[in-house]
Amino acid sequence: MPPRRHRPGLAWQTALATTAVAAVAVLLAGAVSFPLIRGAAESQARATLGRQAEILAGAPGLLSPANRRIDRIFTQQNIQVVVLTAAGRETGVAAGVLTEADRTALSADQPVSRVTRLGGNRVLVEGRALEAGGGVVLVQRESVVGGVAASGSRRILVALLIGLAGAAVAGVVLARRLARPLQRAAAAAHRLAVGERAVRLTPAGPAEVADVAEALNSLAGALQTSEGRQREFLLSVSHELRTPLTAVQGFAEALADGVTTADEVAPTAAVILAESGRLERLVTDLLDLARLGADDFRIDLDEVDLTEVLRAAGTVWAARCADEGVSFTLETPSAPLPVVTDPTRLRQIIDGLAENALRVTPAGSPIVLAARADGGDAVVEVCDGGPGLTEDDCRVAFERSALYDRYRGVRRVGTGVGLALVAGLVARLGGTALADRAAEGGARFTVRLRRTPLAPVTPAPAPPRAGIH
Repeated sequence: MPPRRHRPGLAWQTALATTAVAAVAVLLAGAVSFPLIRGAAESQARATLGRQAEILAGAPGLLSPANRRIDRIFTQQNIQVVVLTAAGRETGVAAGVLTEADRTALSADQPVSRVTRLGGNRVLVEGRALEAGGGVVLVQRESVVGGVAASGSRRILVALLIGLAGAAVAGVVLARRLARPLQRAAAAAHRLAVGERAVRLTPAGPAEVADVAEALNSLAGALQTSEGRQREFLLSVSHELRTPLTAVQGFAEALADGVTTADEVAPTAAVILAESGRLERLVTDLLDLARLGADDFRIDLDEVDLTEVLRAAGTVWAARCADEGVSFTLETPSAPLPVVTDPTRLRQIIDGLAENALRVTPAGSPIVLAARADGGDAVVEVCDGGPGLTEDDCRVAFERSALYDRYRGVRRVGTGVGLALVAGLVARLGGTALADRAAEGGARFTVRLRRTPLAPVTPAPAPPRAGIH
């Protein structure tokens, strides 16, 4: 990652961008307004010059050579007066400015209005006809008009520069306002990264920036919840590990110290073997549960007869149920029920559900293992006559340790990961798992698999907290 100093901040970039936009706007406004100002000034000057020519044409007495006052007024305005007599003679400093077209127009009582060059300078020419014949013509250098336009342009330029400065200040203020919530969000993210979970932000700024704060709040809450669940799960797993480990350690010490008599060796070894088997099952379940989210979790799809898989499983579970005094029933179709799935993982699912049912089913109550076709799906059901599940239990049955936490110390529970593992395996096989109440009075767990997958099975995310009842 490059050093921070090589990456300009959002506030600086935003301020620079707003100032650049304002500068471009000022340049465009100047480029458009200055020609317009000059054109407007020229039009105004020509209109004023024309009105003055009309006044002189309407009052010929003002043109008397003895009227020095009029000469001074026009001289102060840099206006030269040319008089065209009825005989066609021009008088005045700018004599010779009239063309034949101008003379003809004045003779026809038409006004003269044009821009021409006189003595190397551009001049405005406005003429009006006299009643006695001839006409009066006013000539003014365009540079006088340009001076007026320049004065107006300077004022416009000052206004534009003030606007540019105001835009730059506003850009800096806006940039800081935008950057401040993001800086707080970045600081909160760093605090989350180092393990602080009580971080919360007050959403502020524009909607998008406020969304970042709300997203960080949601992330902090999710991390807090997730880590709390992880701690709870570790505590429950530690408890489950401690119980068999204590038994194994105690009986092993009895054997090592010679306290166990010869007649007690076999029962002691049986206890150690059973508890070590329990440890092995817990570790295996945990490893399988951890591997479910990995891309290399092996799924070997093949076409198998679900009826045969259930009959093989039924043989094992019928014997185990008989040992516990539980009635076992196997219900399978009379015809083969082909399904494309992983037979090893399917058997793992069936064994997990059956062991879960046997754990909570009292002697004399039933367990039913059934399979049937339902349209394009193959359905496996495991029903028991145990204490059953509430509606809320059914909603969270496949969440890791949910039922384990609820019923630990109330009824027999397993490792807290059995149903989570089942749900994860079913998802990897492209199926669905459902928990509800059974007609036998206990719980019913239903696994639904497509008989022919629509697409290759893709890795599923690691299952959420789950338990076993």
